[in-house]
Amino acid sequence: MKRQFFKLITLSILVVGSVSCTEEKILDLSPVNNISINDAFSTPSLIEASINGMYNAAAIGQYNSTSPNGGRGYVWGAAFVQQNDCRGEDVVNEQAFYQLTYTNTYDPGTANNSYYWIDGYRLINRCNLVIEGVTAAVQKGTITSAVGNDYIGQAKFLRAITHFELLIHFARPYQFSAGASHAGIPYREVGIDTQSEIDSESLKGRNTVAECYTKVIADLNDAESLITNTTKSKATKNAAIAFKTRVYLHKRDWANVITEGNKLSSLSLTVNPGDPFVTANNLSNVESIFSISHASTLNPGVNAALASQYKRRLLVSISPIIWNDPQWLSDDKRRTEGDLVFTSAGRKYTNKYKDDVTYTDAAPVIRYAEVILNMAEAHARKSTPDLSTALTLLNRVRNRALANPSTQAYTSTSLPNQLAMVGAILKERRIEFLMEGRRWADIHRLQGDDLYPIDGIPAKVANGSPAASLYQIGAGYSGPYGVPAVPGSDFKFLWPIPVLETAVNPTLKTQQNPGW
Repeated sequence: MKRQFFKLITLSILVVGSVSCTEEKILDLSPVNNISINDAFSTPSLIEASINGMYNAAAIGQYNSTSPNGGRGYVWGAAFVQQNDCRGEDVVNEQAFYQLTYTNTYDPGTANNSYYWIDGYRLINRCNLVIEGVTAAVQKGTITSAVGNDYIGQAKFLRAITHFELLIHFARPYQFSAGASHAGIPYREVGIDTQSEIDSESLKGRNTVAECYTKVIADLNDAESLITNTTKSKATKNAAIAFKTRVYLHKRDWANVITEGNKLSSLSLTVNPGDPFVTANNLSNVESIFSISHASTLNPGVNAALASQYKRRLLVSISPIIWNDPQWLSDDKRRTEGDLVFTSAGRKYTNKYKDDVTYTDAAPVIRYAEVILNMAEAHARKSTPDLSTALTLLNRVRNRALANPSTQAYTSTSLPNQLAMVGAILKERRIEFLMEGRRWADIHRLQGDDLYPIDGIPAKVANGSPAASLYQIGAGYSGPYGVPAVPGSDFKFLWPIPVLETAVNPTLKTQQNPGW
């Protein structure tokens, strides 16, 4: 059982780039993709290669392959977009690829939700091994503390956001119980590499949701203070701050959403809403804060890359539910054919991921538009709502997409109170982040909301290719629905802990999500 646990959670350190003579001797003794942990952190270049391997694990993952880079973009290279989209109602899954996710018919053995957990924890283990290995390398003088702190901060960032991502699929929202004392997920902070670590970690159970949030925020605070990297395809200080606005929004800690967001006041939006998705520009534009980079030689491939699934293969379309929404104006630039959307057989598809040949589009994890809307919602929801600031922030994102902002922008008259303001912000999120993997997070956090409660998983258009006649701008959508809603009380609201995990962790077997 413990051997299987080790195989389940560990990934070898991927070595890339040139090596010195000493490193060549090391690699003669250990296969290039399976060198020992001590060797992996024995020289500056091998340490850098280990950091790159950590990001490869985030971008590609392993899925059910025997290769450390044989995966399907789990978690951060593609899967977070596809799975979070298909758990919501604003897309239509057309083929079998994401059907079990879309129709809520998954089980503990379903591949998509199983490898979300497994590759998520494989990445987390990589992060933990990096933290431990770099810490030892600094103590030995192999690298400077400044370089080491930067690497450790990046690893803590990835550890935090991956735990948080798993939390919204496998645990109830923060507000579900008093003090968020209900079951979360295991928050792993030990790099598993020795027998004693296998012995202890294979029995580790679930932390509470409150404990998970505390640890996520602590890791992000450390990341903010330690990271010096400024390349947007890797973790940065700004990325840690931006992600804290997301975490605090889920926690309904409005004051801290605003505090963190204000730290990023020097950032800006692109002029046009489509600019962050120009392939040559999607890592260098002013708005993107953290994105996962892909190259023609290293990407999730035809079975996972965003441009493959959403453009080349037309596996997922935009749903008439959001396309027909009257609040999404007919001349909004985000409807522009060939820019952010395109039409095939009368159905609407996203064009945010454009390179459907070599799959080099970056995966957009977080951008400044989200920070602004997080802050807008926090200002509108705090105990004494600041509707004026909320309005300014909301319009800052929305106005750049309007044909005529002088007449179409929201005003204090059109949004006169807290209810109207929050409703407009929530709708703007659905439009602005359409097919960027943000919908499920909002469905999750709005369970039992005081202003706009969502009960469970909304009803969806039937799995399959929707009729072109269903797409009618401004008409709203009242059906037909082919995928029934799942009540919030239903056990299927949460994904089950995978059987691959419960088979090797007896503690988690007894802590399976109820109903599974």
